[in-house]
Amino acid sequence: MPVSALNRAIASMLERSFPLAWISGEVSNFTRAASGHWYFSIKDAQAQIRCVMFRGRAQYAEFTPREGDRIEVRALVTMYEPRGELQLNVEAIRRTGQGRLYEAFLRLKAQLEAEGLFDAARKRTPPTHPRAIGVITSMQAAALRDVLTTLCRRAPHVPVIVYPAPVQGAGSAGKLTAMLEIANARAEVDVLVLCRGGGSIEDLWSFNDEALARAIAASAIPVVSGVGHETDFTIADFAADMRAPTPTGAAELVSPQRALLLRELDQRHALLARGFGRQMERRAQQLDWLARRLVSPAQRLEQQRAHLRQLAIRLASAGSRATADARARFNVLQMRWQRVRPDAASQAVHVETLGRRLDAAFARRREREAARVSELTARLDVLSPQRTLERGYAALLDAQSGAAVRSPSALKPGKRLTVHLAQGSADVALADVQPRLADSF
Repeated sequence: MPVSALNRAIASMLERSFPLAWISGEVSNFTRAASGHWYFSIKDAQAQIRCVMFRGRAQYAEFTPREGDRIEVRALVTMYEPRGELQLNVEAIRRTGQGRLYEAFLRLKAQLEAEGLFDAARKRTPPTHPRAIGVITSMQAAALRDVLTTLCRRAPHVPVIVYPAPVQGAGSAGKLTAMLEIANARAEVDVLVLCRGGGSIEDLWSFNDEALARAIAASAIPVVSGVGHETDFTIADFAADMRAPTPTGAAELVSPQRALLLRELDQRHALLARGFGRQMERRAQQLDWLARRLVSPAQRLEQQRAHLRQLAIRLASAGSRATADARARFNVLQMRWQRVRPDAASQAVHVETLGRRLDAAFARRREREAARVSELTARLDVLSPQRTLERGYAALLDAQSGAAVRSPSALKPGKRLTVHLAQGSADVALADVQPRLADSF
C-alpha cells in the first residue's frame, strides 16, 4: 500500500472518529500566510497540536490571536497527508471562557430588555450646553487622558469632575456602581461619561454587571457610555441614555465645540446688532413723525380758527348756491309752462265754431232720418194686412190651431174658423163646402 493511500485512510478514519469539538489551549507560533491562511499551534502544559484556519474562515474571526493568548477553537481532527502530520482544521475561534461569558451576557441582556431598561422612551438626550461634565473611569486609564484632551480642546470653559473607579478586576463593577450613585447624590454635573478603553470580553466584563446597569437606568443624570471600541458592546451601553463608539466619541457627544459656539455667538451678536439698529431706525422715524404732528396750543388754535373760517365760507356758498340753483330750476319750469299753457279765448272761439258745426250736422242728419222714416212708413203702409183687408179681402184662420187656411181641401163641413175682416173678426162654422177650381178675381 502506498504511503499516500495510508495517510488518506488515516485522515478519513480520524475525521469519522472525531467530530467537531471545542479545544482550548495557548497560542504559539502564530503565522499569517500571504494567502490569508492562519497557521499556529495550541498547547497546554503537557502537549501541543498544530492548527490551520483557512482564509474563508479566518476572515470572519472577531480577533487575531497573538502569541500566548488563551483561546478555544472549534476544529475537526485530520491529517496533513503530504507530511503525515496530525493537525486541527479550525472553523471558529474565540477567547477562552468567551462562550460562557457571552451566553451570560445574552441572558442578562434579554432579562433587562424584557423589564424595559433599554426602552428608547426612557432615554434622555444629554444637555447641549452642560454646566459641568462628570467622568467615571480609572485614574490610570488611557481613556481618561483621551476624554480630558477632547474636552479641553472642544470645551475648555466647561469644568470636568472625575469620579475615579477601577474599570477591570474583582469588585470593579461594584465600585463603578457606587461612584455612579455618589455622582447622582452630589448632583454637581449635568451629564456623566462612563468610559474605558478596549479589551477582551473578560476585560470589559465589569460593564456587564446587572447592578451597574440598573444604577445607570435609575440615574437622574443622563449617562453616556463610551466603553471599548466601536465593535464592543456591553450591558452598560444598552442601559445608558446614549452610546458612543469610543471614549473620545463620548467626550465629543457631551461637549459643545467651543469654536462653533464662538462662531454662533458672533452670528447671534451680528443679528442682534442688526436688529437693534433696525429697531432704532424705526423708532427714530416714528419719533420724527410724532414730532411733525406735535404743535403748540396757539398754533393748533390758529389752525382750528382757519379751518372754522373755511367751513363758514363753504356753508355760506353752499346756501347761496342752493338758492340760485332753485331759482334757475324755477325759471326753467316757468318757461316750459308758458310754452305749454293753453289760449282760453282762441279755444272758446274754436269750441263755439265746433258747436255750430255740430248743430248743423245734427239738423241735416235729422232731416235725412225723417225722410227715410216717411219712405219706410209708406212702403210699410202699402204692405200692411189691414190695407189688404180694407180692399175687400178676408183672412181665414183655423179656430183651434190658429193657422191660416190656404187650400179648399182644409175646409170641412162643421169646421170652425175665425174670419178677420177690415172692421173686425167673427167665428164661423161651415155647414157645407163646395170646392172650386182656382180662378182669378
